[in-house]
Amino acid sequence: MTRYEQDPLIDILAGCANGEARAFERLYHATSAHLYAQLLRIVREESAAQDCLQQVYLRIWQTAGRYDANLSRPMTWLSTIARNVGIDWLRRSRRRSEDGDAELATLADDTDLTAASQLAQHTERLHVCLETLSDDQRRALETAYFEGLTHGELAEALSQPLGTIKSWIRRGLERLRTCMTRGI
Repeated sequence: MTRYEQDPLIDILAGCANGEARAFERLYHATSAHLYAQLLRIVREESAAQDCLQQVYLRIWQTAGRYDANLSRPMTWLSTIARNVGIDWLRRSRRRSEDGDAELATLADDTDLTAASQLAQHTERLHVCLETLSDDQRRALETAYFEGLTHGELAEALSQPLGTIKSWIRRGLERLRTCMTRGI
């Protein structure tokens, strides 16, 4: 019996380890939005995030047999792979720029620059808004988002009653929404 036995992703990853295409498809549908968002935050370019996501799932398919449910939650393991792929992409792109391929960086059109600028502004605003939350609200939201925990799992992880966790998340999201729409 594993620490995270009730997580359905454990069985899906086991299916992937056995080469089951249907399990891989289920894994992709269950996790791709979360992993793509994570990659987009790291690489800050949609096309790069898409390329990285493809690399993530290739790596997952190749290494699913190495996943150990006794060591981590499935989403933690998957997020670690995504993070590593994103960071590797950043390092490679930095190296290319340093090697004289700076011309490639200037080939982006105005719409890409505008989108990147808007994303940077929204990201900065989100960080400012996160600072307006209480420590408990911020910790609950960040843990739920980055680790993909349910409210029940979050309550257990933070040793708090379920109602308290739900309140922290609801109030935190309300404050974030208000802050983001005001453009603080």
